[in-house]
Amino acid sequence: MSMRPVGLPEVPEQTVMVARAAFPKGSLAIRVRDRLAEVFADEPFTEAFGVRGAPGLSPGALSLVTVLQFAEDLTDRQAAAMAVRAIDWKYALGVELTDIGFDASVLCRFRARLADNGMERVVFDRLLEHCKDAGLVAAGGKQRTDSTHVISAVRDLNRLELAGESVRAALEALAVAAPAWLAGQIDVTEFAERYGPRIDGWKMPPSQTKRDRLAQVFGQDALALCQAAWAADAPAWIREIEAVALLRQVLVQTYIIRSDARGRQVIKKRDADDGVPPGQLRLASPYDADAR
Repeated sequence: MSMRPVGLPEVPEQTVMVARAAFPKGSLAIRVRDRLAEVFADEPFTEAFGVRGAPGLSPGALSLVTVLQFAEDLTDRQAAAMAVRAIDWKYALGVELTDIGFDASVLCRFRARLADNGMERVVFDRLLEHCKDAGLVAAGGKQRTDSTHVISAVRDLNRLELAGESVRAALEALAVAAPAWLAGQIDVTEFAERYGPRIDGWKMPPSQTKRDRLAQVFGQDALALCQAAWAADAPAWIREIEAVALLRQVLVQTYIIRSDARGRQVIKKRDADDGVPPGQLRLASPYDADAR
């Protein structure tokens, strides 16, 4: 993957016309593009990209998407969808109305590349410098906070979606391959209600407290399925089902199991101190073992 520093392109005339008509008072994405376009340049990311190979997407554009994604509390899948269907996002990115966007996995790989190269603060520092030059902030204020919060918050939201969808994928595979065995391991009615529809980031609870609780539920369900599949009396072929094997990998990379003061088993979502696997090793989809 290589990079040709180009930055944000000029907004096409038709995109400008339609965006101004659709948003006569502007929008967050439009205001960011109009006032902060110079912040999202490619050159500061040069060291993180090679000079050979197929050219990748503009890191400046991807950093803009990441900021908008965080501001609107979106998963990667949602952000990729917005880049295709939201007129104001197309305006912000400077693309034609017919542009088909990019695959959602690009965002995860981009964040991992920033983290691996110590570039989590690049856009934040450029934004802070821009605001200081414009007289919007003063030196010594409280603006310099942990900019990695943007990256980690987006990552957490996507990890939650992945955890739930991995349980759902395993349940669907088991319901076809071993329905009688599955019925003896879980409360089918309860699980069907929780995992019937696809786990969609658009429907995630808005509050962090509720999302944390949902992550706990997904983890407990994943652990229960894996414990049943790897039990001594379980048929060996159960754990050879791909969706079940992938569920176990997602469980290991997303959660950690500990014992509390009473010796009871407790499952919790991994954080940086628990050793979250690097991006190139983490599964990104319960339907593709090679997706990272």
